[in-house]
Amino acid sequence: MRISIRPVAVAAASATTAAMLAAGAVAPANASSAAAKAGQGAATIRVATYNLSLNRAAEGELVSDVSTGDDAQARAVAEVIQRTRPDIVLLNEFDYVPDGVAADLFRENYLEVGQGGADPVEYPYAYVAPSNTGIPSGFDLNNDGTVGGGDDAYGFGLFPGQYGMAVLSRFPIDTEDVRTFQEFRWADLPGALLPDDPSTPAPADWFSPEELEVVRLSSKSHWDVPVQVGGRVVHVLVSHPTPPTFDGAEDRNGRRNHDEIRFWADYVGPGRASYIYDDDGVRGGLKPGSSFVILGDQNSDPVDGDSVPGAIQQLLDHPRIVDPLPVSAGAPEAAELQGGANATHEGDPRYDTADFADTEPGNLRADYVLPSRQLRPVGAGVFWPVRSDPLARLTGEFPFPTSDHRLVWVDVRVPGGAR
Repeated sequence: MRISIRPVAVAAASATTAAMLAAGAVAPANASSAAAKAGQGAATIRVATYNLSLNRAAEGELVSDVSTGDDAQARAVAEVIQRTRPDIVLLNEFDYVPDGVAADLFRENYLEVGQGGADPVEYPYAYVAPSNTGIPSGFDLNNDGTVGGGDDAYGFGLFPGQYGMAVLSRFPIDTEDVRTFQEFRWADLPGALLPDDPSTPAPADWFSPEELEVVRLSSKSHWDVPVQVGGRVVHVLVSHPTPPTFDGAEDRNGRRNHDEIRFWADYVGPGRASYIYDDDGVRGGLKPGSSFVILGDQNSDPVDGDSVPGAIQQLLDHPRIVDPLPVSAGAPEAAELQGGANATHEGDPRYDTADFADTEPGNLRADYVLPSRQLRPVGAGVFWPVRSDPLARLTGEFPFPTSDHRLVWVDVRVPGGAR
């Protein structure tokens, strides 16, 4: 585990306008206010999540690709970040590389170099940590009669760290107080939706007792990353639950997705987190009154798709959480033009964040930025331009120049004070 810190200046930019928000358009970069830099008063900051699909098929390939400034996909996803200019951003599907090597190279060779006419953006602070993906469990977790391969890893992956995560920030990360929950066991979640083998009469018996001793809840990991914004700590709670597909009647991925989402609902819920332990053995959840924002590709739409009913509602309906409902103009246009499964969806396509038109689910809301009630949202959006917008070249159509997911951002007002 390594925290990469480089002392560079934090760039300021203008705030988003109400008219642009109403249109669902891409907003100008949000400012880290002078008050926040000086450690005084309130500040408005932009927080984002982006599944940028910079995962690679082989170990070491990502480092090779970001070692120069020539990778077309890396340049395009960097431009998306430069166009939206979040102050804090979670990168999903960014392969874990020890010592923060890939995160450093991506910042140096792509984000800190202007792409496509956009201004460079600098993140002096980054956090990376190991992912469960690709780490062999030693068991036949998919019950296909053999041990080995991505499906038998603690989290699906062809090598350790594939589909990992990284947090980039313009504000200092309190590295001493970061909590990770990579090794938390699924069976230790009270009332866990453990998968059931439909061929036997026994309940919840897909995994053997020996397997339940090692099976982890997080398909990647769950992190609590405290960020110092002026005089207040904002807990950036990040994860990437498994897609609720690629399984069978036992629905092991759908059930895991539900419980990965539930973990954060319990972690921030007063009196609900006594069972939780982190990778250092410290028990309990977030302290009452703490400010937080939940980030990530949750792989769960409130209405459509294959997730367990009510999975994402565990967060959307949580009394401590606000849903700013980010929208775009490009998503409803795409749903109408693509048709297919989109035509049968019940959810409003304005809220979609992922373009799955080439697969059965159609386009879905999968990616979320969900602040606590102390952090008042003052703007939100999804980077999904309409086809006539010149920036639509950054989203495109399958096969995508960037990712099948769109960057989602929310501007929040962070109160002053030291809570």
